[in-house]
Amino acid sequence: MAATQVIHILWEGPFSLVELATLNDQATDGGLYQIYGAHPVYGPDVLLYVGQTVEQTFAQRIPQHRWDISEDPKTIKVYVGRLVSETPLKLAEWKSMIDLAEKLTIHANAPAYNATHLMAVHHENAEALAGVHVLNWGSYRCLAAEASGLKWGTDPKLMAELPVFRYPGA
Repeated sequence: MAATQVIHILWEGPFSLVELATLNDQATDGGLYQIYGAHPVYGPDVLLYVGQTVEQTFAQRIPQHRWDISEDPKTIKVYVGRLVSETPLKLAEWKSMIDLAEKLTIHANAPAYNATHLMAVHHENAEALAGVHVLNWGSYRCLAAEASGLKWGTDPKLMAELPVFRYPGA
């Protein structure tokens, strides 16, 4: 079994696309982000996208997606998630944890416009994510409070092959 790694993400928001300009501190304004807005099938105010900002601030990265030219840009809401830790992290550790948290968050929550990591957990990343737990705090909106790599990194076909519990004497 893989070693357990708990990743804590503290979420803040909502921010409008205009308000994102204030999130430009190179030291603290990086991590994960969630985008909410209208979707033609899923309806209004749904989770559209989860991404990461590695080596950019929220103010730099999020506008690159061009949400300002979406069908209804005034309804776009952004939530930002920062990695929090009791111990200081090196940049390489932070990047690795943000990358793992993004993959697991996307896979566990299936945002409407994310395709990249939806199946990645069961393929090349299953073993790397098996011991990872992402705990979401603060304004995490509709994300699961916890996403477990043990759940999403296990092949469901293996579970179907296991025997079902039988009551003794039945």
